[in-house]
Amino acid sequence: MFDFDATLPFMALQFLLFAALLNVIFYKPLTKVLDDRDNYIRTNTLDARERLAKAERLATEYEQQLAEARRSSQATVEAAQVEAKKITAQKIAEAQQEAQSQREQASVEIEQQKQEAMRTLEQQVDALSRQILEKLLGPAPVR
Repeated sequence: MFDFDATLPFMALQFLLFAALLNVIFYKPLTKVLDDRDNYIRTNTLDARERLAKAERLATEYEQQLAEARRSSQATVEAAQVEAKKITAQKIAEAQQEAQSQREQASVEIEQQKQEAMRTLEQQVDALSRQILEKLLGPAPVR
């Protein structure tokens, strides 16, 4: 069946050369491309995980800062409301005191005007009474 003459070693040598040539031309570059691709994927995966972890840390920090800012702004708003209420109450009290003072002053002025009007009225009543008496009784003797 097989003939072991010079063709067998020549076929074996041809097979080995063909295998080496395929290895150099095809398999090594293909293996290199696959290894490079694997390294690229691995590197990108690690980089993506690191970036994701960093993004999560930053998101957590920002949420904490946002919560702190909200608490701070709420405290500021509450303090401003308390201060505004205090100022409003103070202004109302001052306005009430001023109104009371003006009422008292007006009351005093009215009382003074009333007294002056009464004096003037009394003088006029006395003068009119004398005039009526003079007309009724005649002029009074001079003493």
